[in-house]
Formats: sequence, C-alpha cells, structure tokens
Amino acid sequence: MENKYFSVNDTLYEITDRYPELIDLLANKGFEQLKDDEKREAFGSKISLKQATMMKSLDLDKLVQLLITELDNSAEQRDIDNGDNDKKTLKITGLLPCPVKMPLLEGIDQLENEISSPIKRELKSASQGLDWLKESIEDKPSAEKLSDLYISAGFDLFFDRDLMDHYRRKDIFKDTTGLTDLNNDFVRNDINLFDPEGDYSIIGVVPAVFLVNQEELAGREAPKTWADLLKPEFENSISLPVSDFDLFNAILINIYKKYGTEGVEKLGRSMQKSLHPSEMVKEGGRKKQGEPAVTIMPYFFTRMAKRFPHMEFVWPEDGAIISPIFMLIKESSLPELQPVVDFFASKKVGSILSEQGLFPSVRADIDNNLPENSKFMWPGWDFLRENNPGELIDELTDKFNQTAREAI
Repeated sequence: MENKYFSVNDTLYEITDRYPELIDLLANKGFEQLKDDEKREAFGSKISLKQATMMKSLDLDKLVQLLITELDNSAEQRDIDNGDNDKKTLKITGLLPCPVKMPLLEGIDQLENEISSPIKRELKSASQGLDWLKESIEDKPSAEKLSDLYISAGFDLFFDRDLMDHYRRKDIFKDTTGLTDLNNDFVRNDINLFDPEGDYSIIGVVPAVFLVNQEELAGREAPKTWADLLKPEFENSISLPVSDFDLFNAILINIYKKYGTEGVEKLGRSMQKSLHPSEMVKEGGRKKQGEPAVTIMPYFFTRMAKRFPHMEFVWPEDGAIISPIFMLIKESSLPELQPVVDFFASKKVGSILSEQGLFPSVRADIDNNLPENSKFMWPGWDFLRENNPGELIDELTDKFNQTAREAI
C-alpha cells in the first residue's frame, strides 16, 4: 500500500526515527524493543516493516493503514495547534504542596484568561504521591507525548535515570525561568539551587524541622542537630513523615550523604511511629504518655503547632533538610510555554510559596522571614548527577525499614 509517509521496505528504525509517535503503536503490536532507544536502533535497523509483519504473522495492509491513520491524526492535530484561531494546548503535570495548591491553581486560571493558549492541568496534591505520574512515563513514551511542564518536590522522579533523567540526558528540558540572583537565605549558606547545566528549575523548597515534645524528653536534652537524632538516647523516640514521600526521601538522601548507610540505619532505629505531618500536629496536641519526643515535619506545620505550650519548634543548627520544588520545562514547547514558566517563576508565586506555605522562595526579592541564622542541608548537584537517586532511595528505604522493624 503506497502512502506519503513511508515504504514497507523501510526499516522499523527508519520509520520510528522519522515518526516517534508510531513507537507506542508498533510496541503494542509486539515490537516492545522499540520503546528502548538502544534496542530500537539495534533491532529496528535490521528489519523492514514488511519483514516485521511476516515475523509476527500480522496483516501488512491493515498495519500500514493503522500507521497511516495515526500519522494523519497527528498531522491534523499539528495543523490545529498551529492554526491562526486555535493555539497549542499546554499541559502541566505534577504535584503541588497542599498549603499552596488552591492559590496556584487560581493563578493558572487567571493566566489562561490572559494568554491565547488553553492550559490543561493534571496537578494533584503532594499527599497523593507520585506513583500515578511514574506509571505514565515508565514505558518511556516519545518526547512528543510528554507534558509541556512538570512540577513537583522531591528527587526520585526528576533524577531517576529510568524516569525523567532519561529525557534530561536527551536535552529535552531547559531552564528558561531567567532567575539568576538567588535569595540570600541560600547564598549565605553557600547553597546554589540554580542548576549549573541549565536543565532543572527550582522555585522554592520545603524545609524539614523538629518539633520537640518537652513532656516526653524524660531528662534528655532537646536535639539541636540531625546528628543528635541519631544518638542511642533517641532510639524509638522519633516521629517521621514516612507518608510524605518527597520530604522523607529528601531526609534519606541527606542523612546518607552526611552520615552514610550507618546514619540511615540509626534513623530507622530512632523511629517510634510514622505519621503524616497533619496527623503529627493533631497527635502532638494530646497529652498522652508514650508519644514521640521529637516530630520531624515541614516548617509549615509548626505554624499550627504553636498553640501547644508543651511543644517546642527547633530549626536544626546543621540545617533544615530541604526538598526542592522542581520544574522541568520542555524546550520544544517554547515560546508558547514561556508565559506559564514566567508565572511559576514570578514574584507573585514566590510570595505565595513563602507566605502561605512557609516554603522559602529562591527569588532574591522575596523576604522568607526565616529564623535568624537558619541553615539548610541539601546534597548538591554533583551528588545528584553522580548517583541515581531513584535507585538509591529504594536501597536506603530498605535499610531504614529493616532497622525500624528491628527497633519495634
């Protein structure tokens, strides 16, 4: 069957290299190797479409028609996107921290009214976790099928070499926020949150701090550092935000970088219970025996805990561990996407993060109103690129869980 797109004698690699949107369709027909770039080239370059259908006992004419239909539909959609009256639909996907989700969604609604491009949002609360998003990219869809902008806190999705980092290494993403002057809260700590390679964007951070229950210290000195929490006297005494995946993963990575595997194992022995930060605050207000002496929580929740006189907020002297709020911006979606990028990088959003979420903004013109001499702990770009955080988090979680179970 002749067509304007390809010949049946073209190899699978030639066809999919020219039309990446056909990879998923052909994979569903039995050629799963095509989803892996290396296998696609090694396998696909040795077999023509005609030979492939014979190998799988497929009807050549029917398969060709399916491929043509898919390409026709893609061409039609591109015509719509590029039309004078209809603009490209921009898709934003990810997680938003619960305290700032509503004002950010309202801001996106307002932005959509100001620009000519419609905005499709798939933005869930951070408490729902990232599994749904990971599943959508585990099969490595073509770059064309990726959302235009991803946003979330945490390291595992964005730096996992089998997930988003797979695309980053192909130069799919580019930081176009235009932010060059970093907030002094980070500068004075000698922490650079701007990606030196220009792939990732960071707009703010979620700090983890201590909430100390004075009634449960039992003569122990209140911890001032993360190292204090790893001491034997705090075994089976700590409440950790295990269900707050982004922050907990950041804690694991930072403890590992500073104290090694032994530090992670000690942290596991320290855990008395696992509660979501909102549950921690609720539990902390009940004067019961046997409650955790120390609760690790996002800085935001200390605002609610102030009403409990027996609870003392402590900003760790060696630095609040931070879970950065990342953005990945698909370069091929520019310039249409730039107004959305400008929104998230704006002073307005910086103020929302800092004031409503107590999430320090990276913008130099925002006063984050942090405690005096507050420090941060973050692993650094070199560590994140030299390691595979997704794989590392799985390994550290196993070690943590093992010692946590042994301590119970």
